[in-house]
Amino acid sequence: MHRTGFREQFAAITDAWALAQGIVDTVREPVLVLDKDLRVIAASRSFYSAFKVSPEDTKGRLLYALGDGQWDIPKLRVLLEKIIPEQGVMEGYEVEHEFPGLGLRTMCLNARQVFYEGGAGTTILLGMEDVTERRILEREKDELLREKDGLLREKETLLEELQHRIANSLQIIASIILMKARAVQSEETRFHLEDAHKRVLSIAAVQKQLHASAAAGAIEIAPYLSKLCQSLAHSMIGDTRPIALKVVGEGGSATSRQAESLGLIVTELVMNALKHAFPDDKAKGRITVAYDVIGTNWKLSITDNGIGKPSGGFAQGKSGLGTGIVKALAHQLDAQVETLAGPEGTTVSITHATFPTKVVQAA
Repeated sequence: MHRTGFREQFAAITDAWALAQGIVDTVREPVLVLDKDLRVIAASRSFYSAFKVSPEDTKGRLLYALGDGQWDIPKLRVLLEKIIPEQGVMEGYEVEHEFPGLGLRTMCLNARQVFYEGGAGTTILLGMEDVTERRILEREKDELLREKDGLLREKETLLEELQHRIANSLQIIASIILMKARAVQSEETRFHLEDAHKRVLSIAAVQKQLHASAAAGAIEIAPYLSKLCQSLAHSMIGDTRPIALKVVGEGGSATSRQAESLGLIVTELVMNALKHAFPDDKAKGRITVAYDVIGTNWKLSITDNGIGKPSGGFAQGKSGLGTGIVKALAHQLDAQVETLAGPEGTTVSITHATFPTKVVQAA
């Protein structure tokens, strides 16, 4: 079966011209067909509509003369007189220009040079897309992002200043309490003031490590507790007592608020162990902080190899303040407190949900 080819079907110039015009008119974006001298051979309906010009004022005229010279744009001249002859095609070439009746517009231009057999000449297809609104939205988005970044930087600066003020205030309070402890005559009063002094220092240590760890958003618990315990060892053990304090377990992550509660629990229980588990200041001791995670459940354990205490409550002073603090913080974390003690020491576990029971021995 004989098939009629494209050339044969549109051998007549008038038929080929009708097809070309139909294609140009079908394109949604404005399109111009230019001869080698940049005169308009044809224009799409969308071009006439977009730029509010008529066919009579467009066809046969030089591109640069259209609309009283509105297309006489330096960047467009570079495109049509230099880039297109050298490369034959250009895509995504943006020009910004003040068009009469339209205002300042940003046009994305695509051009292609068409060659004919026998060197009969060339034509240029010039398509244009109005991207003004898109660029305005992009600039507004960029401006909003810059404003957001500025607000975030301002917030970070204010937070940094707040952290410094909190730290300074806690140090001042701790110093005042210590001065009062040294001045009082009552041993019991001195004991309570020194205990309050240590608690203020512990809160300061938690805040310091929390602030240092919170830059990335979620808090990685293992490094957070490691740094916290290093700080506690430095401030509460020092070189005067042969007690080792270490953190084990890979741990997971938590929110800033959860990490703060965990840090306060660890601090309270480490203080408690230092105060009651090792009455002999010369005896070697070990305190192990373990944080284990399975899915959404977690378990925090503080284990010492001290003198031990009957199960049911961890060692505490007469006021029971330590017990109340730990239980209140555990309640905030939706966790349970359990104490196991024996001749080899004491383990206090704070368990969230259904984490398997496991006693971590000091090592």
